[in-house]
Amino acid sequence: MKSEDYRHLPEPVRPEDMVAEVDTRPVPDPDAGINRDAANALEAGG
Repeated sequence: MKSEDYRHLPEPVRPEDMVAEVDTRPVPDPDAGINRDAANALEAGG
């Protein structure tokens, strides 16, 4: 990469113009609150 690549920086982006690209909404728990490690241990032992 050449040093002249950094002579001109792009225009700054205002925070209000930014758009989220990742969905940050909470997702439902696939195990419905069940502790899978404990359930597997109980099944294996009994």
